[in-house]
Amino acid sequence: MRHLFNDEDEGVMAEAVQPNVSPTVARRRVRLALREAREAANLTQLEVAEEMEWSLSKVIRIENGDVSISPNDLRPLLSYLKIKDRTQISALIGDAKIARMRQHFAWWQDAAFRDISPQLRQFFEYESVAVAVRSFNIWYIPGGLQLPEYSRALTGPFTDEAQPVAGDPLSADRVEAVIAARRLRREALLSRLGSMSFQTLLDEGVFMRSKGGPALFARQLKEMRRLVDEKLIRMRMLPFSLDVPIANNASFDLLSLGGVGPGNEVMYRENGVTDELIEDKNVTTRHLQRFDQLWDVSLDEESTISFVGRRITYLESMIKAGDKA
Repeated sequence: MRHLFNDEDEGVMAEAVQPNVSPTVARRRVRLALREAREAANLTQLEVAEEMEWSLSKVIRIENGDVSISPNDLRPLLSYLKIKDRTQISALIGDAKIARMRQHFAWWQDAAFRDISPQLRQFFEYESVAVAVRSFNIWYIPGGLQLPEYSRALTGPFTDEAQPVAGDPLSADRVEAVIAARRLRREALLSRLGSMSFQTLLDEGVFMRSKGGPALFARQLKEMRRLVDEKLIRMRMLPFSLDVPIANNASFDLLSLGGVGPGNEVMYRENGVTDELIEDKNVTTRHLQRFDQLWDVSLDEESTISFVGRRITYLESMIKAGDKA
């Protein structure tokens, strides 16, 4: 089965290629548009596969973002899904071309990180092109801002307990891969701060848990203060005294990938022994609104930094007391 557009349409589509758009973002826009159009037409993936004379796995892989769809395959599919708006067609064809452009090898594609979940590797890819990050955490400093020593303090205890068993989420090999990934992620993120927006909203408990001991945690807090002072990030704290329910908001990261208004976000969150990468607009929009609500009622940046300064002073006093003892 094949549906063709006329030459005038082809001319419009040729103008749609925008080199400044990331292949990662372009591929995501195409696959989400296709999935939404299919669901709006009440079609199953199998029905699409049969109509297009493709395998079911091809449709699934396209919608999951495992592969990019070629412009030649996309044109008849758009016709079948009854997408008729020429501006939208032009944009999607342009995105399909961008999505197939060759990308530089990225650190998360290294074989050393093959045991890290696909969701987390996809998150790293999205984070590398995000225009804004909102990180909410009730347990620890966000991964992208962690000093390497702090990262090890968070995961290191599991190394002695776990053996490198295939499939074991706490195996020694996987712990080492996670620690290395956090270091590389931090380096990549720091290189982009200033050209992207980064907001981190932390529960007071994050600042009270001196992971790795007073000296290490004091260094970590000083690094956070430096990033704020240099206006590379914005940071606020939710104090214990705040009379607002936050217990039902587990830690999460929201990445904005460009575009106007909500609905252009992806969300990553860890859930016990697993992790999730969520692209459902209803879910991401709800968490975006909740983040903004909590941000508005939290301590402002100046008060948060004052609190951090007091914690650093306290931790350093503990260090001196230990030295004297």
